[in-house]
Order: sequence, then structure tokens, then C-alpha cells
Amino acid sequence: MPASSNDRHIHKKRFGQHFLHDPGILRNIVQAIAPQAGERFVEIGPGDGALTLPLLRALGRMTVIELDRDLIPRLRAATEGIGELDIINADVLGVDLSALAAGTPLRVVGNLPYNISSPILFHCIDHLDAIGDMHFMLQKEVVDRMAAAPGSKVYGRLSVMLQLACRVEPLLGVPPDAFRPPPKVDSAVVRLTPRAPSERPTVDARAIARVVKAAFGQRRKTLSNALREVLTPEQIAAAGVNQRERAEQLAPAAFVALAALLPPLQDLRACPSDPRPGKSNP
Repeated sequence: MPASSNDRHIHKKRFGQHFLHDPGILRNIVQAIAPQAGERFVEIGPGDGALTLPLLRALGRMTVIELDRDLIPRLRAATEGIGELDIINADVLGVDLSALAAGTPLRVVGNLPYNISSPILFHCIDHLDAIGDMHFMLQKEVVDRMAAAPGSKVYGRLSVMLQLACRVEPLLGVPPDAFRPPPKVDSAVVRLTPRAPSERPTVDARAIARVVKAAFGQRRKTLSNALREVLTPEQIAAAGVNQRERAEQLAPAAFVALAALLPPLQDLRACPSDPRPGKSNP
């Protein structure tokens, strides 16, 4: 069992620690994940093991990646006699998930720290061929953006880039009081299922990211204005896109068509930062 209330871990703000403790919600999450013995599971940020324990009981063996070294002995004590728990004490952004999979599809789960949720999502996308599915707890606002359809006010860079790589399925909402300490926002659980390689764009992801970044960087402007530093009106038309539309009106596939008209990658100007969208992006 997790450590008693008399021996609670002192939550570290710099790690964005909010530990889920509501037993009903935990049951619902495990039911949605539906772990089966023999599957290869990796949990990101297990915290005090609230989700780890029921998963480990079902699986017999799993791996967790935990940055806070103070939680390691607590996890070992909580899971003793339940199953085999491999603990990696590291920042998940530095963990090679493809190597960890070792040829077997990973099922990835985690209550992600809200302050670095997008970098973690895109780290997983970088290893998509090694992943079977992902179930994450995130800020509800982020999940809404991930799943948003064209025309929605919250449809943006995160929506496009994730939906080109995965099918995004919100599963359930989680109130603040389900956590210890409670966050100041509502949360939600989302399932990400990687698209088959044949369904993913063949256009370089950096080219797509460049077009998406430019288009949503000035989302109130028409595409002809927002993309004027990236594509000409003639190129926009050649992609089958109406240059009078705005970015939020385009389906993800339209951004791929636009990116396909960019010059070869070596001729692209380097982006000043990671082209993939972060948590603060619209």
C-alpha cells in the first residue's frame, strides 16, 4: 500500500507534484486502460504509486520513470511483494523510449506534470513507432485543445500536431479534490492511439510545424497574411486551400498540403526554438 498519511511525501512544487488519491477515479482509469498480463507498461511520474499498484497487480511487471529520488524508496516499499517494478530515476525527456520498448510495443501511462506536459507528449511522439497507446492525466484545458476540431476556439498548434500523429480520445474529467494537494484547475484523462505509419504525413514534421506555427501565430489574420513569410498566395492556392480562410478553419491535412510546398528542408531557415507547440501556445 502507499505510505500512510502519517508519513506523507512533502510535495515538491518544482516537479509539479499533485498525487491522485480518489479510489473511484483510480478504478475508472484502470478500467479504461485495461491492462493485460504480459504487456509492456511504462508509467511516467508514478508519484506515491496510487496508479502503479493496481497496474502492477494486473501486469506482474512494469517500469516507472520518476525524477524525484525521494520517492524511489517509497515506491519500492509500496510495491514489495506485488510484482516486479523497474524504477528509472531520470527525467523522462532524457529516456530513450524506443530502446526501452526493445521491440515490444509500449503502453505508456502517467499523471503528467502540467508545467511540462507538452514537451513530454512530443517526446513520446518522437518514439511513436515503439508505442502501442498512451493514457495521460493532464490539465483539462490541454486535453480540450488536443482533441479540438477545426472551427473551435481552442483548436490550434497542439491540436494539429498531435492529431496528425495520433487519434485523441478524452475519457473522463477529474476534479481538483481528487488530488493531494489539489491543483487550481480541473484535469482530464485522455487516450492517444498512434496512427498507422500509412496514415501519418510523409512530409517532414519540421516543415509542417513551421507552417502551423506561422498560421496560428497570427490566427486572427487570413492565411495569405499569416503565411506571407512562408508561402506565396499562389502556393496556398496550389495546395487547394482558400487563402482568405484563417488557420482555425483548416483541417490538419491542409497544413500537410501547405508544408509539402515548402523548399527542401536544407533550404528552410532554422526555427529559433523547438518547432513543436508547447503548453503555453494557442
